[in-house]
Order: sequence, then C-alpha cells, then structure tokens
Amino acid sequence: MRAVVLRRPGGPEALRVERIPEPSPGAGESLIDVTLTGVNFDDLERTAGAQPELPLPAVLGVEAVGRRRADGRRVAALLRQGGGYAEVVAARDAYTVEIPAGVDDAQALGLFEQGCTAYGALSLAGRLRAGESVAVSAAAGGVGHLAVQLAVALGASPVIGLASTSVKRQFVKRLGADVALDPADPELADRVRAAAGGAGVDLFVDSVGGAVARAALAGLAPFGRLVCLGWRPGTRSDPGTVGGGAVPAGAEPAGTQDPAGVVAVTTAQLAQGSIGCAGFWMRHVVDDRELLCGVADRLFELAARGRLTVHVDRTVALHEVGAAHAAVAARATTGKVLIDVRREV
Repeated sequence: MRAVVLRRPGGPEALRVERIPEPSPGAGESLIDVTLTGVNFDDLERTAGAQPELPLPAVLGVEAVGRRRADGRRVAALLRQGGGYAEVVAARDAYTVEIPAGVDDAQALGLFEQGCTAYGALSLAGRLRAGESVAVSAAAGGVGHLAVQLAVALGASPVIGLASTSVKRQFVKRLGADVALDPADPELADRVRAAAGGAGVDLFVDSVGGAVARAALAGLAPFGRLVCLGWRPGTRSDPGTVGGGAVPAGAEPAGTQDPAGVVAVTTAQLAQGSIGCAGFWMRHVVDDRELLCGVADRLFELAARGRLTVHVDRTVALHEVGAAHAAVAARATTGKVLIDVRREV
C-alpha cells in the first residue's frame, strides 16, 4: 500500500510517500480501506520530533474514514498511534463509529475528532446552558469553526469568535458568530466584556494560551468559566496556558519551550471573580465508548439537519502532504485540511 512515512524528525520535507506492507489487525481491531484522513497539529509536532516517544519510522495521521473490510460499512476512526496517512489502517473497534447515510466522508472526518473536541469543551467541561454567552479562540481553525457553530446550535447568545486576520474574522461571522475579534488587540478583555453585554462572557473556550488566556480570565463574567483545550509549551515572550494534553487542530503552533512559563491562576482570583477554570482532553471521551458514540451521534444528527458543517479548506493527495503541513503551520488555512489517499495527482 502507499503511505506517507516519517523516518527522521524534520519539517514537511521529511514526509515521503512509500510503498509499505499493509498493517495486520490485532485483537479488537479491524482493517479499514481509507478514503480520507486529515492534517492536525499533532501531526506537525510528531514530524518535528516534539513527541520523542514516537518510534520511527512511522506513519502519521490520527484519524481516518473509509470502509471496514469486515462488513463494507463506512466508518470513522480515531488512531491514537497514528497510521492514517495510508491507504489501509488497522483501527481499534472501540475508537470506531459507523457513519450515517446523511453524512459524507469529509463531514464525518471533521466531526469525529474536532467536532467531539468542540462539543466536549462546550458541553462537558464548559457546562454550556442556552442563553449564555460564549467566546472561542482560534475560531477559524478545525476545532474553533465547529465550536462557533455548535455554540449557536446549542442556544448560546451572543457568540464571539477570535481570529487573527480580517479574512478569517469575516469567515467566523459567516459561521454564525455575532462578533469577531482580533486576538492581538491589547484591549481584548474589554472587547470581550463589551461584546458579551458589559458584564463579561459566561464561557470562554481557549486553545491558544498566553495573552489570549489572560484576557479570557479577565473577560469572564461572575460565574463564568474558562475551558482550556490542550496545552502548548508557549514561548519565552508569551508563556503557554494552563491545561494538559495534545495540541488540538486549530490551535496556535507551539514555540520555544519555557517550562516555567504558565498562566498562573490563583484561588484568590477564582474566588474574587466567582469564576472557574477547567481543562478538556479528548482522551477522556475516547476512552468512554458510550460517551464517544453518544457525542458522535449528536454531531452527525446536527450535520444531517444542516446545523453543523465542516469547512474543508483544501483536499490534497498523499504526495502533497508536506505542502499541507506547511500551510497549516503558517496558519494559512481555515477549517479542515483533508488528505485523499486515493488520489495520485
């Protein structure tokens, strides 16, 4: 089979298409003939060697959709150990769900990982209630653009999206956000409070950290919550945020690691503001089969009803994966970047 193989850490140039043997499924696994996989920041970090525990050579890709050989059904799978950048994957049945007829492969791919992450941040960690205000950072990214739409679908109002360029802010408004803000605005906390009606925002979902996380804390209303998606080491000039886990798609690329650089939140701040700070890691959904299937079913239902749409920025062939990595790293994409493993040109 054809696959994109990483044999040494590096940049996009380290990714090469090779022919390798098909994987052999183990206990509780099934072979899937892949149609689409996606590019995520986790893939970029693995390519760069930021996850030294990754044995090389390796096939990257933490998600895939295709047909399960055992029964021919269309399925979406999460691949903790990678393997998605290939024509065939061996996926754990516990991390695989069937795709309903009303949802195509591209939508299912974006909804299963990024959609579940967005839903988990809003509803599971954020405890969002209808009528509450919501702000989302990196709102034009893979997770963020779904979080904006989900917030609207779940009855949030107003919905505020943060995006780094005017073009991306226009995109965020088209998704249904009431207000789109520049995360680099030095008055960001005040802008968030004003956009939420003056008292502050009820729920802020952040995957960026640093100055944005600090503004998020300052912009919360009494009883407001900050939910941190993933974790990034941060830079010496702009430390990272609180939280733990892999950097989600749509977050900012990590900079030079500064272990001492964190956004400190004291119990005094929490008490004085009557605010809360929580984290969300998709693994805790993935490891709960009932919860994983329930969230996926809800997302697929919203997509089938036209309430939730994965925006596909581009679809590339296997030999174009390096260019796709470069585009994602440069923050030159919106929504989801797909890889069509069947395309050869």
